[in-house]
Amino acid sequence: MKISSFLLIVGIGFISCKGPTSKDATPAKVAASNDQAVNDQLPSWNEGASKKAIVDFVKSTTTEGSTSFIPVADRIACFDNDGTLWSEQPMYFQLAFALDQVKAMAPEHPEWKNKQPFKSVLDNDIKTLMAGGEKSVAAVMMASHAGMTDEVYSASVKQWMATAVHPKTGKHYNEMVYQPMVELLQYLRSNGYKTFIVSGGGIDFMRAWAEEAYGIPPYQIVGSSGGYIYDAKDSNDVKLVKQATINFIDDKEGKPVGIIRHIGKRPVFTGGNSDGDYAMLQYTSTGAGPRFGMFVHHTDSIREVAYDRKSSIGKLSKGLDDAAHYKWLVVDMKSDWKKIYPYEK
Repeated sequence: MKISSFLLIVGIGFISCKGPTSKDATPAKVAASNDQAVNDQLPSWNEGASKKAIVDFVKSTTTEGSTSFIPVADRIACFDNDGTLWSEQPMYFQLAFALDQVKAMAPEHPEWKNKQPFKSVLDNDIKTLMAGGEKSVAAVMMASHAGMTDEVYSASVKQWMATAVHPKTGKHYNEMVYQPMVELLQYLRSNGYKTFIVSGGGIDFMRAWAEEAYGIPPYQIVGSSGGYIYDAKDSNDVKLVKQATINFIDDKEGKPVGIIRHIGKRPVFTGGNSDGDYAMLQYTSTGAGPRFGMFVHHTDSIREVAYDRKSSIGKLSKGLDDAAHYKWLVVDMKSDWKKIYPYEK
């Protein structure tokens, strides 16, 4: 089943704001009906403190007359992507894409057979690749798109999403979004919030598929970016061509910078899963008025992967230590989510 179908299943539509239509619709019954509507929009969340905290915040900030009311124009919600909206183990999915791209491009680059870090990729020697650190990984990532037009790159990402499968689950990568988070995004939007992705991942990579998966359009995605050149050599075929350069890294302290550059307002609701999101949550929570910050804590070793303080991917340590201080919600994946992926029964 396509991701777009899952979005329909979770209940796209607004909670009715109409008043009672019969003498039997008492305030208590209306309240119960509204609660049921919320439950229908968040069906993959177990009843408990986490779900209640989210619902209470949304209700208080969208009810006119409430002391916590937030005008629609200021209802900005930002979410990390890797490990927050979809899985990120055993490696970031964009890196898996880059590895596959390099292998596909190898016949055009015979020199790669003996040149690192490409030799490691072609030999499926991920250990050696990772031992080269950020420089090696960056070289592979940039090689996977340099010289492509934006349209060609986007098409290559979509093709990969349609064919590549995760090594553990055997599912297409865009099937491995977190169903409870897809529901949360739609619940926020149905209450007048604008939802944005603010991720360390490549902005062009996410823009190719995120709207279908999450309902978030390309212009509401903030991410790391590389260089482009404007090619108008052929006046009838003007192009934007991707370069093997880094323009901006949207990670850690860079995330608040990316937010102010792209969005222009401090968020009031932010979700992440790692210390790479700490600055974004801190930036959100220290603003004036009602604020909500949350971490997705990977505690489920059976349905997903359990990791936090010692993980090389998605490390969450400082965020756990300071969650109480900033009143951040720590969502326990194992106990708070009825299901993790859309394809689960």
